[in-house]
Amino acid sequence: MRRIAVVGRSPGAELGDILDRLEGWAAARAISLAGDPETLRSRPAIAALEDDDPADLFLALGGDGTLLRAARLAARRDAPVVGVNLGQLGFLTAAGEDELERSLDSILAGDHELDRRFTLEAMVLHADGTESRRFLALNDFVIHKGGVARVTRLSLSVGLANGHDEIGSFSGDGVILSTPTGSTAYSLSAGGPIVVPEVACIIVTPICPHSLGLRPLVIPAEDSVEVTPLDRTAELVLTVDGQFGVDLGAGDSIRVKRGDITVQLVRFPGQTFFSTLRRKLNWGAPPTH
Repeated sequence: MRRIAVVGRSPGAELGDILDRLEGWAAARAISLAGDPETLRSRPAIAALEDDDPADLFLALGGDGTLLRAARLAARRDAPVVGVNLGQLGFLTAAGEDELERSLDSILAGDHELDRRFTLEAMVLHADGTESRRFLALNDFVIHKGGVARVTRLSLSVGLANGHDEIGSFSGDGVILSTPTGSTAYSLSAGGPIVVPEVACIIVTPICPHSLGLRPLVIPAEDSVEVTPLDRTAELVLTVDGQFGVDLGAGDSIRVKRGDITVQLVRFPGQTFFSTLRRKLNWGAPPTH
């Protein structure tokens, strides 16, 4: 390992302390550091990470939001990502702040495993048949109403090898299209199922549907999902991994399918999906009296 790319949350005293430790660890092992502009403020030992710069490992210092940002940068370089939790939940992170040096030493020694998580790709289809640029998500895409809190009407269909099959339409706050990785994020809060990451599927979770007859849906990852707004004047937004949003125009629809890129998440011996569920979300916890 020659270079580690560092992605951190907004700089602060906590991030400054851990960067001091990281710089000392890397200098002792002749490993160079690079980082994004938000991480770099007043850090001369960390070089700027340019668009085409390679990296052997991406280190996310923060919570799940920071890791998702790092994952999009790492996916383009086919580099693994390890998260060090500086936030509250950190479901996708693999280590705590006090485990930084020990975790990096384990990676150098090969004492770790890589979970390959598939991504979703979304494209915006305009009314004239043209497509906008495509977006990549590790967790989810959310199509929702912008501005004031009002319901919107959406039509959902599944793209099959031999055509499309209509799922149905509903009124609600929007819809979440997530990977199994994202099944424990916003989709779970909206009533969606928990899906083991090894299962190849797309989860369709309506947000506050105005119907008692609509439930979350799990479809094969080989199929695509198309979301068509039925209210042509609705101000809709496509949100990518909860990180940024894209305004949709009148007549636009969204098609989501499995992405061609995978993300490699680092985990250490003894860390499993269900152990993380128990530890982070109190899954299966016995009732307290």
